[in-house]
Amino acid sequence: MKKVIIFLVLIIALFGAIAVVNNMQQKEKTADNPYGKEELNPATVDQLDDPNYKNLILPDELKKKLDNKEDVTVYFYSSTCPHCKRTTPELMPLAKSKDIHIDQYNLQEFEQGWDDYGIESTPTLVQFKDGKETARIVGYNEKEIFSNWFDKYTLK
Repeated sequence: MKKVIIFLVLIIALFGAIAVVNNMQQKEKTADNPYGKEELNPATVDQLDDPNYKNLILPDELKKKLDNKEDVTVYFYSSTCPHCKRTTPELMPLAKSKDIHIDQYNLQEFEQGWDDYGIESTPTLVQFKDGKETARIVGYNEKEIFSNWFDKYTLK
């Protein structure tokens, strides 16, 4: 019986140690993250080093741009959305090739964006002109459809 108890204690200690190391690695990876938050969804943490997710905009920054009546193109996405994971690697290089800046708003981290901007599903790309929404495209689309949308609605 003693051997079983010792074995169980060792297993519990091992899992505890793994949890502590995992927590420390998570905190180290998210330190000084662009979201300004201590806790991030694991899917967001996985995207921190991805070059397709470098144009992040925080809620206050977007509000300020819109209040200042700036023209801005915003890509509303969720780090856990499979359609976003498929869209982003196509959308961001396309925008770059057309010299269009897209601000990326992560709805997984800033859920108030769903209500603030009337987002019903992700991904959603919205064009604001003079601080007001002028165009919107929702869901995964082929590259050509996004290209035509950019040509029609965005300013270079």
